[in-house]
Amino acid sequence: MDIDGVLADAAHRQWHLDGPTRDWVGFFEAADGDALLAHHAELVRCLDPGLQVVLLTARPFGLREVTMAWIEQHGLRWDLLALRGPGQDMMHSVHFKRQALAVLRAFGFTPVFALEDDPRIVEMYAGESLPCVYVHSGYYG
Repeated sequence: MDIDGVLADAAHRQWHLDGPTRDWVGFFEAADGDALLAHHAELVRCLDPGLQVVLLTARPFGLREVTMAWIEQHGLRWDLLALRGPGQDMMHSVHFKRQALAVLRAFGFTPVFALEDDPRIVEMYAGESLPCVYVHSGYYG
């Protein structure tokens, strides 16, 4: 599951990414103010309890504590949180998530589907034979 645009409503901080120069620092620093997308969180709660819920986000590792607090605040179901690691901040999100998916599989995880709002990542998951439910966040074109 992705977080931004899928479980977290990041609409209030999208303005940081408008214009010719994107302010990724400002965008991520405002993440603690995200509202919960409750209908998507309810979908996660309804999943088979035997499934492991992996939150795979392109947020930088520096947002780990903020993200963990947000998850706890909203009582989200999760088993593993995967964020960008040191040195991956500038890696394109498609490449990061493809690499993270490969690592998850190498460690014995067998993903059965994903929830994602970025059409480029939905396409990547299809290429990796992972079914994906597209969630329209309105953040992409």
